[in-house]
Amino acid sequence: MKRLWPVLLLFTMACKQKEYNADLLVKNALVYTVDSKFDTAEAFVVVAGKIVAVGRADSLQEKYNAKQVIDAGGKTVYPGFIDAHAHFYEYGLGLQEAALEKTQSWQEVVDSVLSFSRKNPEGWIVGRGWDQNKWKVKEFPNKAKLDSLFPARPVILSRIDGHAIMVNQAALNIAGVKPGQTIIGGTIETINGKLTGLMIDNAQGIITRKIPPPTDTITRAAFLDAQKNCFAVGLTTVDDCGLPYTMVNTIAQMQHKGDLKMRMYVMLSDQPENYEYLFKRGAYKTPSLDVRAFKVYADGALGSRGACLLQPYDDKKDWRGFLLSQQAHFAEVAKKIYDHGFQMCTHAIGDSANRVMLKIYAAALKGKNDRRWRIEHSQIVSPEDVKYFGDYNIVPSVQPTHATSDMYWAGARLGKARLKTAYAYKNLLDQNGWIPLGTDFPVENINPMYTFYAAVERKDLKGFPEKGFQMENALSRKEALQGMTIWAAKANFEEKEKGSIEPGKFADFVILDDDIMKAKGSVLPNIKVLKTIVNGEQVYAKK
Repeated sequence: MKRLWPVLLLFTMACKQKEYNADLLVKNALVYTVDSKFDTAEAFVVVAGKIVAVGRADSLQEKYNAKQVIDAGGKTVYPGFIDAHAHFYEYGLGLQEAALEKTQSWQEVVDSVLSFSRKNPEGWIVGRGWDQNKWKVKEFPNKAKLDSLFPARPVILSRIDGHAIMVNQAALNIAGVKPGQTIIGGTIETINGKLTGLMIDNAQGIITRKIPPPTDTITRAAFLDAQKNCFAVGLTTVDDCGLPYTMVNTIAQMQHKGDLKMRMYVMLSDQPENYEYLFKRGAYKTPSLDVRAFKVYADGALGSRGACLLQPYDDKKDWRGFLLSQQAHFAEVAKKIYDHGFQMCTHAIGDSANRVMLKIYAAALKGKNDRRWRIEHSQIVSPEDVKYFGDYNIVPSVQPTHATSDMYWAGARLGKARLKTAYAYKNLLDQNGWIPLGTDFPVENINPMYTFYAAVERKDLKGFPEKGFQMENALSRKEALQGMTIWAAKANFEEKEKGSIEPGKFADFVILDDDIMKAKGSVLPNIKVLKTIVNGEQVYAKK
């Protein structure tokens, strides 16, 4: 018996050694790897937060003995979803404010604000999400009811697209706004010599600069609440478009402490101090945080008629919208960003704004390149200007749910001819052979399933229109999935570390309760996330 002890000891040590050669094994799954061959697999192995092997379960189990095993029960597994254009922090702050997204009239907005004020009796009343295009009377409101209810307490309510606000007289008084006052790139609405409370685009800053900054407690709650909701819908990376440099350290600290597990690609806003910060220190890169881009605004939004058009609005014949800065500013910024080797990402909705920025990009980029400069939204592009995307490798970063949210009224703004070439995602994809997808949340819902559905079916959540909206520009399911994963990663220069389930990449993935590649179109918006994994760690599980 004594002679057996060395043998048993060696056997036990070998088993123990094998036990620790992997952290996680995912098996019994239909894994869409989204690799270059768009392969499927049934299992993969994770070590130290990264995928080390993908293939058949039996062969992987022979080589690896993982501490944890996830039996997917035959469900589908995809790379973690990436939102290529969002406002993560703003969304989180909105969760601390009056939520107005579901309001169906101005009276409902006022009622919601009144209810919020009773629960939050001090300080500014801040809300967001109203959209007059959803109301029976599709006209901008005025501040009269707010003045009556809140004669001394300032109120600021942001439109759903973030390009217009409604404020009361108390807020206007604090900011010193006077009737007839003007501002470049914005509108301070005055009717019959009186302020209505409506402030569009650049005019918003006159008021927002007066709001006290969020406390550290509110900032932390904003990030954590946003993270919780985003993990629940399968997002593992978000592009936060337009933050001040001061937020970089806040995000990095929360990530370092392990509180903020969401990976973030941050674009700094178009402000001198942000350029100075990044030009001086260089790109900021960790496994969870990437800061190498600048977000610039060319124009406003179509819904608030701030989008800059080549020809007048169909429903406002004397109005074409406006650029938010002089063209010289955009050209100067482009040269500065190019010379320092950073990425430029410009919000452009209208065909005039897109033309201006595409030409400025072309002048800076000079030809084919791998700078991956982006036009965010690329919403209304004249047919003769589309070629710039391919000729200069400019990336159209689009949000499919914008098409299905705007389709009810966009024709009234644009007319049939312009509408036909708007929201042209397939046409834009063809220019470079790839296209990143996002939501622009909180303008749209955070759910990537809605993005996928809108991209391939081009319908709203009620199945309208029956045959889809301008289906010639629908994406295939493969293209939509790539747009939410590997192509979104590529837009961020991160395709070598995420966006697919391959050896060497982060173990960021989701398990869904149905297969988005095969399910009926009508089912797609209702598909749920069962588990979300980031860096090999479960961050969400459906209860």
